[in-house]
Amino acid sequence: MKDVKIEFRKPIYPVSEKLQTYLRKYNRLTDISFVYDDLMRFEDFIILYDKEGRDTHWLGVYYSASEQIEIEDNLNRIYTLLHSDGNLDALPYLKVDSIDYCTFGNSKPFRIRVRNILNDNYTNFYIKKADASRIYGLELEEILSPHRINFLVHKDTLIEEHILGIPGDVFIENYLDQCSELEKNQIAKEFVKFNERCFLGLLGDMRSYNYVVIPMHDFDQIFYRVRAIDFDQQSYEGNLKIYRPQYFKENRVMVEMVTNRLKPNSIEQYQKEVRSLMTKRVWNSQQRYQDLLAVMKLDTLAPEAHIIQLKTTLGKFYQTPIFENATTMGEILDTFIQLMVKQTQNLGNNP
Repeated sequence: MKDVKIEFRKPIYPVSEKLQTYLRKYNRLTDISFVYDDLMRFEDFIILYDKEGRDTHWLGVYYSASEQIEIEDNLNRIYTLLHSDGNLDALPYLKVDSIDYCTFGNSKPFRIRVRNILNDNYTNFYIKKADASRIYGLELEEILSPHRINFLVHKDTLIEEHILGIPGDVFIENYLDQCSELEKNQIAKEFVKFNERCFLGLLGDMRSYNYVVIPMHDFDQIFYRVRAIDFDQQSYEGNLKIYRPQYFKENRVMVEMVTNRLKPNSIEQYQKEVRSLMTKRVWNSQQRYQDLLAVMKLDTLAPEAHIIQLKTTLGKFYQTPIFENATTMGEILDTFIQLMVKQTQNLGNNP
């Protein structure tokens, strides 16, 4: 298996008026008067290291005394808005414990840690530069996957809840060897399903640090789920392999586990299950899916060369001319999803 890699950093694509209209319809838009650039006014920072003394690529940032109170008040209001269905009144028992800035990746996020002073529980959320690619990825995650996701957009600012779980690279390095044989079999199954969801949804760059592994306890057993946490590479790359996590060297341990533990007919069955469930989700969210893809098909999300490469590769892979007339990534994705729906129905899985 030849590993793939991403050669160039993806540009940030602006949020169009049509996408903003869609976001307003589905309650993803907010008018709160606080934006990403307000957090960029920090005066000082410290480098944050992990327990082993390695650079985390996060900086703990600090603001002047005159701005700190105002910034913390706005962040408390944003947290309340994100979790309280539109209520803008900040809760008095919430405190901003830390504000961290990431120097790694496309979105350059700020991570906000909010603590409840009544019980010392804390929650993170993120403020990022709004990128149309990422917003489409978040919405498609809501529609096509078994996971729900919470985010808000204001002008060029994206407010996004923290997704709980163990980062894939940390899980592989520190936890996987401790799993029982049955648990490893179950993780292998979940990775197959995750791989298939990314492929069918054209979500790229799922290297091990861009997804989380979620342990779920059920009586005396532990089940695992694999979930994406980074959506910057939604429908951008022309190389079809970028949309299949199995081709990244960072996931080699997971791929070997699948190969060693699952028979080909079991892998095929899990892939069919994913297609069937995704087909049902498209039907159950048909209006929302159609509204989103109507906007996405008009948007610019990738260079023309990527569009040509991807539609050509998909046409050859499925031996069909149906991708030939696609001129945008949105058109390619919609054609791909409709092909999946048709194939699933033909197999007798009509929802």
